[in-house]
Amino acid sequence: MSHGVKEITPQELLEKLEAKEELQVIDVREVDEWNAGHIKEAKLIPLGFLPHRIDELDKNIPIVMVCRSGARSNTATEYLSAQGYDVANMVGGMLAWPGEVEQ
Repeated sequence: MSHGVKEITPQELLEKLEAKEELQVIDVREVDEWNAGHIKEAKLIPLGFLPHRIDELDKNIPIVMVCRSGARSNTATEYLSAQGYDVANMVGGMLAWPGEVEQ
């Protein structure tokens, strides 16, 4: 269900990464979830830390938010959208990720 945030499918994200498009992939899960497997190009910023680490994000580069199922990343996408970032939520989260996973 969309609340007006931009969305991207896991397949679309995989294609963009494979095409070496300039993107910021931000994983908002917790450290233990990240350690169990994550997207190679992603950066970990747990959801609770996002407001404190927002200055690590570049407003000029599109951002894709990732979590386990897409719920937390949707919250993060709404938050960053409101701050003026070009941001999309990866629908389905890591449960739907078709690419390789780094451990």
